Amino acid sequence: MAVFDRIEDFAAALPARRALAGLDLGEKTIGVAVSDRMLSVASPLQTIKRRKFGLDAAALLEIVAARDIGGLVLGLPRNMDGSEGPRCQSTRAFARNLSGLCDLPIGFWDERLSTVAAERALLEADTSRRKRAEVIDHVAAGVILQGALDRLSHLRRTEG
Repeated sequence: MAVFDRIEDFAAALPARRALAGLDLGEKTIGVAVSDRMLSVASPLQTIKRRKFGLDAAALLEIVAARDIGGLVLGLPRNMDGSEGPRCQSTRAFARNLSGLCDLPIGFWDERLSTVAAERALLEADTSRRKRAEVIDHVAAGVILQGALDRLSHLRRTEG
């Protein structure tokens, strides 16, 4: 398939009634969240410890197959001024490499402050420091995916 910069183009490429997966790519981990088939709710799923690209991709594609995922949303870690630095380049390279291994549409979602929002939610839920460290990445992936789902929902409402 293809990698899409614009959420509108990504939306047009999505198959009907298939869940999405959201990814929070870190240097050491990949947080994974999944949506329902109606694309309304994101649920944090798990955190994958990063090793090599091939192993990371295999772990992701296993989730994609098991959950019948129809598209991937990768958090794009822009700088606060909107510019793109080395982490954005790394995320874009990961998306390009992953698109060579699967035929799913891959889209980006601006993830600025997603980890901050995830941390705040975990603090409000009175989650212990140790537990927060274990779940922060896939909770952040949930924040990223929910942002994209909300935008996709808005796009569907304005089209129809």
